[in-house]
Amino acid sequence: MCVCIRRAKLCCGRIHISLSVFSGYMIFRSDTQWKMFHMLVLLCLLWRQLLGVFGAETNEIQSVMEGDSVTLNTDVTEIREDDYVFWTYRDEKSLIAKINREIQMSSIYDDGLDGRFRDRLKLDNKTGSLTIMNITTQHAGLYKLRISGVKLISKTFNVSVFAHLPIPHITRDFSQCSSSSSSSLQNCSLLCSVVNVSDVTLSWYKGNSLLSSISVSDLSISLSLPLEVEYQDKNTYSCVLNNPISNQTQHLDITEFCHTCSARVSVIALISAGSLLILVAVGIFCICRKHRKTDQEVLKVDDATVQNHDEEIVYTHLTFYKRNPPKMRATEDNHVEYAPICIR
Repeated sequence: MCVCIRRAKLCCGRIHISLSVFSGYMIFRSDTQWKMFHMLVLLCLLWRQLLGVFGAETNEIQSVMEGDSVTLNTDVTEIREDDYVFWTYRDEKSLIAKINREIQMSSIYDDGLDGRFRDRLKLDNKTGSLTIMNITTQHAGLYKLRISGVKLISKTFNVSVFAHLPIPHITRDFSQCSSSSSSSLQNCSLLCSVVNVSDVTLSWYKGNSLLSSISVSDLSISLSLPLEVEYQDKNTYSCVLNNPISNQTQHLDITEFCHTCSARVSVIALISAGSLLILVAVGIFCICRKHRKTDQEVLKVDDATVQNHDEEIVYTHLTFYKRNPPKMRATEDNHVEYAPICIR
C-alpha cells in the first residue's frame, strides 16, 4: 500500500514527531504498519489533551492591601501566535479581558460588573498577565485564566483584599474605682479597642507571649479586649491588631495609664477646682468688660450731646450806645405826700 505524504507534523505536548518527504513516496508495506501509524496519531492527540486539561491547571492565592496593585501572572514567557487568552471574574460568563494573538487584538471589558473595573485593568499583550490597579475590597474573589492553542493552560487566582488597619486605642477602665474589692485596689483595668474592622485579630501580649486574643471575619464591627495588670508591674505589654498581611501595635505605658483610685480622686478634685477658678475668672472678666463697654457707650453719648449743643449755638455781635439819663426836677405842681415818722 502506497501513501504519498508531502509533510506531516504530529505534536504530542512538547514532543514533536515530523514525517517529511520532499519528493517520492512513503510506503507502508502492510496494513499493520498503517494501523500502527493511526494509533500513534491517536495516542499523541490523547496525550496532548491530557497535558492541556490536567497537567497545566494550577491555583494561586494572592493577598493585597487596599489601594495597591496586583498582577496575576500567566507564567508564560510569551504567548504563541495562534493562542487565545481569556480572563474571567467569579463567573465563567463574566469576561473582563481577552487576547487574540492570531489577529494581534486585545480587549478589556471594564464597563461590566457595575463598572467596578473601570480604568483599573492592564493587560500584557506579550505574556497575557493581568494587572488590577488601585484595588478595593469590591475586587476580591476568583479570577480564572484560560489559554487555548497548541497547549491548554488553566489557572485560578483567589484574590483577597485587606483594608488598612487602624492603630489600637488603649484606655483605663475606671469603673473598678467604684468597687471596694481587694483586686480593684491592687490591679489596673485596661481596655484595648478598635472600630470598623473586619478579617482581623486583636491581641494582648506580655513581651512576646500571647495573653489573650479575639478575632472577627467579614463583618465590619468594633472590637474591645480587656486586660488587668498590677500597679507596680514592670513588664512590657502591647496591644496588636493584625490581618494576614499587616499589623498595628500600641505599646502600654503603665505609669501613664495606671494610677490608684485615690490618686485619681485627688486629680479629679484638682481638675474640678482648677475648672471652677477658670470659670470664676472668666465671669469676672466678662463683667468687667461689660461695665467698661457701658462706660464707653455713656462717654460716647455725652460727647455726642455736647457736639449737638455746640452745633445749636448761634453767635452775634452786640453794639452798645451811651444814653444820658433824664434829669428829674421837682416842681410845685408835683403832688407830694408826706408820711408820719415815729421815733422811739
